[in-house]
Parts: sequence; C-alpha cells; structure tokens
Amino acid sequence: MDYKDYYKILGVEKRASADDIKKAYRRLARKYHPDVNPGDKAAEARFKEINEAYEVLSDPDKRRKYDTLGPNWQEQFGPSAPARARTRPSPSGSSSNIPFDIEDPTGFSDFFETLFGRRGTATGTASRPSGRGTVRDFTSRPGSDIEQPVEIGFREAYTGASRVYNVEAPETCPTCGGVGKIGVRPCPTCGGSGTINKSRRLEVRIPAGVDTGARVRVAGEGNPGAGAGPRGDLYLVVTVRPDPQYERKGDDLTVDIPVPLTMAVLGGEAPVPTPDGKRLLLTIPPETQNGQTFRLTGKGMPHLKGDGAGNLFARVQVVLPSRLTPQEHDLFEQLARLRPSGAVAT
Repeated sequence: MDYKDYYKILGVEKRASADDIKKAYRRLARKYHPDVNPGDKAAEARFKEINEAYEVLSDPDKRRKYDTLGPNWQEQFGPSAPARARTRPSPSGSSSNIPFDIEDPTGFSDFFETLFGRRGTATGTASRPSGRGTVRDFTSRPGSDIEQPVEIGFREAYTGASRVYNVEAPETCPTCGGVGKIGVRPCPTCGGSGTINKSRRLEVRIPAGVDTGARVRVAGEGNPGAGAGPRGDLYLVVTVRPDPQYERKGDDLTVDIPVPLTMAVLGGEAPVPTPDGKRLLLTIPPETQNGQTFRLTGKGMPHLKGDGAGNLFARVQVVLPSRLTPQEHDLFEQLARLRPSGAVAT
C-alpha cells in the first residue's frame, strides 16, 4: 500500500493538536458521510480515507510511530484490524463496508445518529463503554433564550394583539457546520464564530389578558444550540400602558359612569363603556347615591390562563344640572321647602 499523508487527508498541519485533529475529522466526516452523499462512490472512498487517517492520528501511540517511521510505518505498525468495526449497507442498498459504528474514543457514530435523527433530538452528552473505558459522544447543548421588551396599549391587552419583527438571529454556519474552522484556518463565511446572522420576519401573537411583567414565550426563536442542540426560546416581556378611563386590579376593572341627577333620583338606564369600544346598558335603580358601584360579572379583563374574565365595576358619578331655567329653579326651590336643609333621607 502506498504511503498516505494523513495530515494532508485531514487538512491539518503536522503540529496540530489532538483537538484540531478531532475538529477536522468531524467537519470532513459530516461532509463526506454516505448518509449525506447517497450513491456517491467518490465521497464514500474519501470517507474511508478520513476514517483511516483519524484512526492513526487520534491515537497518541500510533501517531508517534507514524511520525517516526514515515513511509515505512505500515511495515512496523499497520492500520488497526477492522475486526472492531461493524459495517452497514449504504443508503443505496449495496454493502459499502464503511465502519459506521466504529467504537473509537470520539463516539462520532453517535454524533451522526443524533445529527440525522436516529436517536431523536439530542439534549446533552451521552456516554457509552468502549474497549478503552467510558467515552463521551459529541456534546450538543440547547441555545440560550432571548428577552425582548414590548409595550402595548390597555385596549390591546383587553382584546389581544400581535407584533411583527424583522429579526436578525444567529444561525449555524452552513460552511463549517458551527465548528468555526475549515482545516486549520478560520471559516471564511462566519469568521471563526460558527454562526451567521440571518434576517427574517417574525409575527408574534400577544394573548388577551396580559399585564405588565408578563412574559410571552415563542418557542424555538432564541439563539441556536451547539452541535445538534435545539434553539432557545424568545420571551417578549410585556409592558401595558395605563388607560385614564379604567382602573385595573388583577383582572377586575373599574370605570366611572356619569349619571344625571334626575336618573340617580328616579332611576333609568346608563351606558357603560368596555375597553373594546362597545357599550353595555346598566339599570340604575331609583335613589342611587353618588359613588355607588355596580358589578357587571365577567365583563372585565380576560383571564390569561383559563376561560372567562374578571368583573367590570361601574362607579356612579352623579352629574348636577347647570344653567337652570327659571322653571327648573322654581322646582328646586319647591324641593328645598319640602326637604329642609340638613334633612337626610333614611
């Protein structure tokens, strides 16, 4: 077998660290894996070369002998026998004899199972035994959450609202797959960060009944995770502007309603406004006192969690007449004589 430059195959320098070699292997294996390139014989052959190179350079003892013996290293220390490798058919159905489940210290086969869904979504670091002790698979971590303040009007809190954002969110770099390097050099697309910013339109629905301090969760719209980890969440932190017409206490609302003196004395019907712009008719009983409140059940702020709503309290504000006509003035004088000053009804 001809001498192969394993450093060149992995695209690393001879003085590369073990971590650099591992990163290069993962990047190349992700690119040339048969599951990513079904039916591509060239990619399959390249994948075999990458595995062979990593098998030697990832082992300190093998790497030392390879570095020392050069082209003759195989006569003294050949590649490890493939007895430990289990082969599987390629996606096309033919047997490719590619060691998909090699029990190497990287656990890289498990990384591909995570990446392509054979194990579902990864949420942490798994471990499994090998001939060299317990090893850890490729680590994937969920992304961090993002908080975004949002201010809405009182009436929007009553009916519900929506907000549209043009967000620039970091995404995993498609060139390096989040590693940040191409070979030993920083990725030219992301500059070595492993992520790129993408702008997109996001519409968020704010439910009815929110109050200041409420946090509206938008799942999966936070920062990207590491490896195959899921994205974090976006939280809208709500501030509700107060309304001069309504007082709010929890989900109960109070509103003042003007009632003419004659209606307060004789009774009648007064309109009660609701925050959505509608009006309800409230029956005012005779001899209603100023400041008296009436409860309209279930007409307050909608419950944020669960069905129904709070109550709406209508507080009577008696409006005294002004610009009396002579006849009205005479009538009030008659009333004053019938009810002397200081007399209080009981």
